[in-house]
Amino acid sequence: MENQELPPAFEHALAGFGRYLEAERARSAHTRRAYLSDLRSLLEYAASEGLTDLPGLDLGTFRGWLGAQSQAGMSRSTLARRSATARSFTTWAFREELIKVDPALRLRAPKAEKSLPGVLQPQQLVRLLRGMEEAAAEGSPVPVRNRAMVEVLYATGLRVGELAGLDVDDLNPDRRTLRVIGKGNKERTVPYGVPAAVAIDDWLRRGRPLLATGQSGPALFLGSRGNRVDQRQVRTVVKGLFEALGDTSATGPHALRHSAATHLLDGGADLRAVQEILGHSSLATTQIYTHVSVERLRRSYQQAHPRA
Repeated sequence: MENQELPPAFEHALAGFGRYLEAERARSAHTRRAYLSDLRSLLEYAASEGLTDLPGLDLGTFRGWLGAQSQAGMSRSTLARRSATARSFTTWAFREELIKVDPALRLRAPKAEKSLPGVLQPQQLVRLLRGMEEAAAEGSPVPVRNRAMVEVLYATGLRVGELAGLDVDDLNPDRRTLRVIGKGNKERTVPYGVPAAVAIDDWLRRGRPLLATGQSGPALFLGSRGNRVDQRQVRTVVKGLFEALGDTSATGPHALRHSAATHLLDGGADLRAVQEILGHSSLATTQIYTHVSVERLRRSYQQAHPRA
């Protein structure tokens, strides 16, 4: 569906907010598209109500916009995200003196439903990684790369974008750590274990040199044409692995991040240490993994205790 034409003042504000997200908030291109899509939806609704400039926006406009989407069947999590986008936008507009009062200060949306993330069982991961090790032993560079990528994703809990952005010199093989540039361009150092170290070394010795070209630069993981591996390629690889595994509903790389966090906590890791490893800005985000572990404990109790 094509975007509706907006009043000039709205188009100007939309472009300005996009520049702010990129220059000051350092949001990724994907995140900026999501914010601007939400904002355009709001401004299209406001225009349909006869508004042509930002000072005309009021709390009723925002509530009407969210209400219309709720009636259309939009999920609570999407409504919560769009409400947050609206508040970020009006905060920015007030700071830029495009509006004299912030109309979204009292805006509230339904709390997003908190679903427990999908987690692979340790034995499933052992089976998956053993199969990848066997495939890598055949010598083709792509299976060697895939094994290294999955080992790193599970060992470190990296986001797929962080994995794709790794350079060779981000590795510290002696300390078995890697430097990551995460959300908001924040840098962190993440440890990894011996299996990941072995897989990375294998990739650097007999995988990467076969794919590297003059265009490869310092990228750690390469696509089949020698360029930096694309996030979509990583997702496709992991999706295929999970489908082949057969006994999991997990579908993408984020399941490896969920699994890493949950298994760390199950093994007794400190919550704040897991927060640092994952690069969460808020401890509350990390705490969802404690719910996963408690839920697993509850299921085990119900299955095993005679009076559960």
